[in-house]
Amino acid sequence: MSKEAAMREQICLLAKSLFDRGLTGGSTGNISARTPDGGLLVSPTGTSFGRLDPSRLSHFNCNGVLIEGDPPTKEMPLHTAFYDTRSSAGAVVHLHSCHSVALSMMPDANVDDFIPPLTPYSLIQLGRVKLLPFFVPGDAAMGDAVRSLAGKRSAVMLANHGPVVAAKDVEAACNAIEELEASARLALLTRGLSPQQLTPEQVQSVITKFDIDWDA
Repeated sequence: MSKEAAMREQICLLAKSLFDRGLTGGSTGNISARTPDGGLLVSPTGTSFGRLDPSRLSHFNCNGVLIEGDPPTKEMPLHTAFYDTRSSAGAVVHLHSCHSVALSMMPDANVDDFIPPLTPYSLIQLGRVKLLPFFVPGDAAMGDAVRSLAGKRSAVMLANHGPVVAAKDVEAACNAIEELEASARLALLTRGLSPQQLTPEQVQSVITKFDIDWDA
């Protein structure tokens, strides 16, 4: 099996896992990965994560031209913005996961640190998560908002919409976005209970030990 064929299978397998566990439903969410030749494989528009077909993934060449497969997700501006501003990005995942969306609706949601430092794992997997404002789905302005971060965040939360995460490969991106949703759920479960968050010193110790890309 070629590397591209294996990547196609992996994208569909991981997407189905996310769907089967209720992390995104219906035809929501989209996923992409950088191919060995510098192109992109992208989930098609209007498709369900539970039923992606490896042979029908949208395939772009290294010049951004669709060369085979079905038409891509309307959220392509989000994906290309991450690839264009983060050289380390090998995959991007966007979900409509329930708890992270709910947390984004809270009036006191932290714009610069959307996920509170409750455990070290969100720091390791995500760094700091930026909360972006609401955009109409498919609006190219979402990509502009990601570009304005100049590659400083690997994870963002679209208010009233869903999280978007970039990572080195598909597996890492899926792991990270799962951590984002789990951390948002934990934040909601402890909301109003004055939980003991990690102290600034503890946060710094995690950053230092795991060499986390942490923009100030």
